[in-house]
Order: sequence, then structure tokens, then C-alpha cells
Amino acid sequence: MTQLPDLTPGQRRKLVAVAIIRALTSTTILVALYYLLPMDKISDVGTVVVLVVGLLLVAGIVIWQFHAILNADYPGIQGVEAFAISVPLFLVLFAASYFVVEHSSPSSFSEPLTRTDALYFTVTTFSTTGFGDITAKSQGARLLVTFQMVTDLVVIGFGVKILFGAVQAGRRRRNTRTDDRAQSS
Repeated sequence: MTQLPDLTPGQRRKLVAVAIIRALTSTTILVALYYLLPMDKISDVGTVVVLVVGLLLVAGIVIWQFHAILNADYPGIQGVEAFAISVPLFLVLFAASYFVVEHSSPSSFSEPLTRTDALYFTVTTFSTTGFGDITAKSQGARLLVTFQMVTDLVVIGFGVKILFGAVQAGRRRRNTRTDDRAQSS
């Protein structure tokens, strides 16, 4: 494995396992919070506030992860971990928004949305599968879904490009530090 040349196979497995455990733990916490937080009393204005604050949080986490990748000893693993943390947060944020919209205006979607339905709808929209079993009916819901589709493209295209660029920059920085240490020895 060329990205981790100075590690034994056991150290590599441990490093990858820790990254996977961190990503799974954060996703589990996010999903648990999504199912446990009382969201059925938030108004339409509250939905907008939650969505905007949530998107700012996602942006903040991506920026923080970008810097973490640049300074990581193993930027590739940090980049995968960043993506595995950011995308579930993004998806849960939209699922929560759909759930709140449906509860504040019950005819917004083609059927009542449970939390699981909202998460399912979010993932099918994100993946561009769109089975058509749940559809946005109200103008507000359609605007929200349109906004998700546009931000999906940004997350998939621009987000991956930024993280990939950060991984490459982090590797260059790491190689420069390694070369500097070797020259000073």
C-alpha cells in the first residue's frame, strides 16, 4: 500500500479500523439523534432555521476536516473518514427537514412521512434513484427537494473534488516533511 509505506500490515489495519469505527460511531450517533430528538413541534420557519444552521454546520465540519486532512500523517484515510462523516450528516439534515415540513403541513408529500420515510426519501433523492413512491406535493416541499438536488450535486461534485484535493495536498505536505527530516538527519 503506497500511501502507508512506513507502517506494518498490522498498523495499517489498526489505522483503517479506527477510521471506520469513528465514521460508524458518528453516523450511529447522528441517526440516533435523528430518531430521538423531538422534531414534530418545529414550525415552517423553524425548518428553515434548522436547515440553514445544519448546512452551516456541515460546511464547518467540511472546512475542519479539510484542515485535518492537510495536517494528517495519513491524508487518504482522513479524507475517507471526512467523507464518511459529512455525507450522513448532510442526509440526516435533509431527512429532518422533510419530516418537519410534513408534520407542519401534512399535505406536503404524497403520503405522511415517518422519520424512516423521510430518511428513505432523502437517500433516494441523493442517489438520484427517485422511485416515485413518495413525491413532494406542496410548493414549499418541492422547493426544498429542488434545493436538496442542487446541493447534492455540489456535495458529490465539488465536495469530492475538495476532499480529493485536500488529500493530495496533505500527501505532498507529508512527503515534504518526510524529505526535510531525512535531509536533516
